[in-house]
Formats: sequence, structure tokens, C-alpha cells
Amino acid sequence: MIQEYQIRVQPVVASSEQNIRQFVAEDKGIDARTINAVRVLKRSIDARQRTIFINLTVRVYINEIPQDDEYVLTEYGDVSGKPTVVVVGEGPGGLFASLRLIELGLRPIVLERGKNVRDRKVDLANIKKNQAVDPESNYCFGEGGAGAYSDGKLYTRSKKRGSIEKILNVFCQHGASTSILADAHPHIGTDKLPKVIENMRETIIRCGGEVHFQTKMTRLIINNDTIVGVEAINLVNGREETYHGPVILATGHSARDVYRYLAEAKIEIEAKGIAVGVRLEHPSQLIDQIQYHSKQGRGKYLPAAEYSFVTQVDGRGVYSFCMCPGGFVIPAATDKEQLVVNGMSPSNRGTQWSNSGMVVETRPEDVEGNENDPLRMMHFQEQLERSCWQQGNMKQTAPAQRMDDFVRGKLSYDLPKSSYAPGLISSPLHFWLPKQVSHRLQEGFKKFGKMSRGFLTNEAVMIATETRTSSPVRILRDRETLQHVQIHGLFPCGEGAGYAGGIVSAGVDGERCAEMCAEYLSEIR
Repeated sequence: MIQEYQIRVQPVVASSEQNIRQFVAEDKGIDARTINAVRVLKRSIDARQRTIFINLTVRVYINEIPQDDEYVLTEYGDVSGKPTVVVVGEGPGGLFASLRLIELGLRPIVLERGKNVRDRKVDLANIKKNQAVDPESNYCFGEGGAGAYSDGKLYTRSKKRGSIEKILNVFCQHGASTSILADAHPHIGTDKLPKVIENMRETIIRCGGEVHFQTKMTRLIINNDTIVGVEAINLVNGREETYHGPVILATGHSARDVYRYLAEAKIEIEAKGIAVGVRLEHPSQLIDQIQYHSKQGRGKYLPAAEYSFVTQVDGRGVYSFCMCPGGFVIPAATDKEQLVVNGMSPSNRGTQWSNSGMVVETRPEDVEGNENDPLRMMHFQEQLERSCWQQGNMKQTAPAQRMDDFVRGKLSYDLPKSSYAPGLISSPLHFWLPKQVSHRLQEGFKKFGKMSRGFLTNEAVMIATETRTSSPVRILRDRETLQHVQIHGLFPCGEGAGYAGGIVSAGVDGERCAEMCAEYLSEIR
């Protein structure tokens, strides 16, 4: 017999299958000897009260041996010799688009400007070691996209059409822990995700697809408002290459050269709102104490605590973004004379710091410049990142300020120890950040401090600047066909096109673009 139960238990009970099995036996009046296995289907933490509980949905196998797989397997067949689709970018949007194309009997040719996920590590280490940013291989560009080495969180609020469960199951099929299927806020971890991405690439190649690294798209080939392929350059040998087929354009939120090209080529795009702010870093023990209502912090059986804040200040949202408990702050610039920060955390979330983006909603009308310029939000980003770089001594050392000092408009004479490897320099963020950003952050922090006692503290440090929360441009597409509004056979996809915000929503959008591309090909054949 197989039974499913919803149970509410203390953290120690939830910490092992044996403990859960014993609890279920006692709670439901079942002979423990007859329970052969317990599988956790859903897991969430209730920390609203002083006593912390874990809510579990469990499947209990009574006098039965589990025969069902822990995840749903997707079949990928051989697509050698099938019609080709060019996928530009191998972040989550491009990866999931490629795998879905294979499911649908089409052959993906993937072009990735950066290096494979392992070779990226050398260039990332170089940013920390020598403060040198490779414009083609960094925290944003390369196999796996921005998510590969900046956390691997899979939580999404997206309500996009498409299956979030499918995305998680495909990750499990390629080596991710099946715990992501159960956790309310699933997380693979920066240390584990690269191997999963490698396995996904191997599936693409094994099935007859192609993956070309250090191959940068330079131009779309358009004939009578219909795309027929792309031109690209091999960054290793400088050779120009051409690839034919409809195009799924999944270049990520930082491919500014692509936005410039689209604007120059008069391919319709528009300015899009973004969120701008800082990385806020606390000692993880302090966040644990606040969130778990205990001076002892999280104890032995609870994970590093998360938080989420949101408020309105002067008609704009102020909120936490991409919270990384037990994580690091990382340098995420994609070119010279830029300073951008982001957060990440390993799978164990075991560092002594917890950080989050703290950002202010910024709309096109909030920014100076030509209101008809579709790139004006991007120019705003660039200007702010250059100012930050200048404030950071024209290196990757980041300007920073203690949290309470910032709220009071005071310079921090010293700074706390930080996870940010290139180092921090004290700077009056309240003075040089755009006024509409700094003022709203100050007021937002006051509100968050009242909501959560101890959160507003000089033990926390603000590290500038967080600007890459989403794309500053939307590449316009039809709601139904997902094709560009002007160009047939061009499918703007994922975060870079302005239709996703994170790994899972980009993956869902990638699958949808693949499906619409297959439909398009069936109509023109």
C-alpha cells in the first residue's frame, strides 16, 4: 500500500528518513516494520513563531518496495539529419530550448560566445586575482549563463505558461539532487550546477545537435522579413562562420552588443524597466537569529535562514532580490571600466555571510535621456556601473558603506569583514548613487528595520552596485507565436529578451520558444 500524508514536525524529525519513518508510524498508528521507504514530496519551513516547524508531504511505502522513479524521465531521440534551428546563447533559456527542440525532432545548433562551463573557472579566478575582466568569459558570459556561477537558485514566482516541474525534472535527470523537487525554494548550488550543465550539453551532442563555444553572433541574416540564419565569428581563430535556420535568440541580460546591433539594424526593441541598488551583506548568524527568533541561531537541523522584504517608497517598489544565505558577493562586470556585484551560494550554504540584492524599481520615465531611445535604460546602467568603477579606485574593489551609516548619511570610517574577494573601499554611497535610488533605499531600510528588529545594523555592509537584475531592453515579440513582431522565424527568448527573470522562468520560456519554432517550421515546410 502507498499512502501520502501531510505532517508537521520539528526540524530534528525532518532531518532524516529514519526519523520521519518513526514519526509517521507513531502518528498514523502503522507498524514501523511494515514501512519500507518514505519519500519527501514537498518540504517547507514555518518560522513565523518561536517554535520552528517543517511542513512535509510524504509518500509512505507500506509493505511495498518503491517501483516509481523519483523524477519524470524525458526521452531524447537522435535528431541527426533533421531540420536545424540556430540557438544563440547557452544559458538556461538556450539549454532548455535546445533540449525541447530535440524532443520535438529538430536539430539545435547552439552558438555560445563564452567558454565551456569548466574553462570559465580560470577567467573567473582571474577577476579575483588580477582584477581583470574578460569581456567574453565572466560571471555572465559562457556555458550555463549568469546562473551557472551566480547561485543556481530555482525558485520562481513566474506564472508563465509552461511546466516548472518539467524544468526541475530535467535538471534531476542530468544530475541535480531530487531534493529540488520537494523544496519550497529549490537550490542546486554554484558548486553542483556546472556538472549538471555539462550533462545537458552532452545530451544535446549525443542526440546529434551541435554546440560551438567561443562563437559570437555578429549579424542576423534576413531575407524579406524572414530570418534564414546568422553570421558569427570564431573568437579563437577569427574565422567568419554562417549557420542556417530559424533563430532562438537567448543571449542573456548583459549582451549589450546584441542590443546595440538590433537598434542599429532597426529591429524593433523598446526600453524596459529595471531594478537598481546594492548587495547587502549581513553575518549569516545574525540573519539566522532574526529569522529563527533565537539567540542560538539556526542550530543543528535548520538551513541558513532566508528573508524577503518588499515595500513602496514614493511610488516605486523597494525590495530584496536573489537572497543568498550562507553565500558570497561576487564581481559580475562584463567589460572594462565597469563594476557590478551579484550574489551566489554553494549547495551547503555554509559561509559566515548572507547577502541579498536590495534594489529600487526604476522605470524608463525615471531616467534622463531621449524618450525615443530604446537603449536609454542600458545607457543608465552603463553610466552607473562606470561611476561605481571610478569610486572603486578604477579596479574591481567595490565601494561600500555600513548599512546604518548609509541611512544616516555618514561615511563609514571602517568596514566589516566581507565575502567579496577583490576587496572593499569605504565610499559615501548615499552621496553618489542616483538620488531616486539612494533616498528610496534609505527609507526602505528604515521600514525593514521596523519589520525585523536587528536587521538595520552597522554590522551589515552595502556593496555597490547591483544593476543586472534584469534586461534593460525588451525585444518585441508576438504574444501567440513568440516570433519577433517584424521578422518571421526569429524567437526572442528568456531573460535577455525581457521575458524571464531567473533560471527556471528562462527555462520555461526556452521550452515555449522551441515549441513555437517547431510549429513555425511545420507551417513553412
